[in-house]
Amino acid sequence: MIKKYFLLYLLVLTIPLLLCLLVWQSNRYQNLSRELARLEQTQKEWVESNKRLIAGISEYSSPDRIEEIAVTELNLRKIQPEYYLQVRIMGGMEHGY
Repeated sequence: MIKKYFLLYLLVLTIPLLLCLLVWQSNRYQNLSRELARLEQTQKEWVESNKRLIAGISEYSSPDRIEEIAVTELNLRKIQPEYYLQVRIMGGMEHGY
């Protein structure tokens, strides 16, 4: 008889404990889901920012833009072929220098 009451008492205590555990797990799941959504949004923003930065790098490093800056802001001009001077050093180590 005492054993029967003990099992009933144990069952009465176990059910609320399990319900509390279920609520805690549900709350934890929701918090983690919100954190995951926030992190995914941050990741998307970083990816978009990186895309814009890469596009900016491509634009600023284009040869046409560099040439335009050289001509308009730095007053540089392309050298004419007759002004090229090519120097070649022949030999080097084979003469014992």
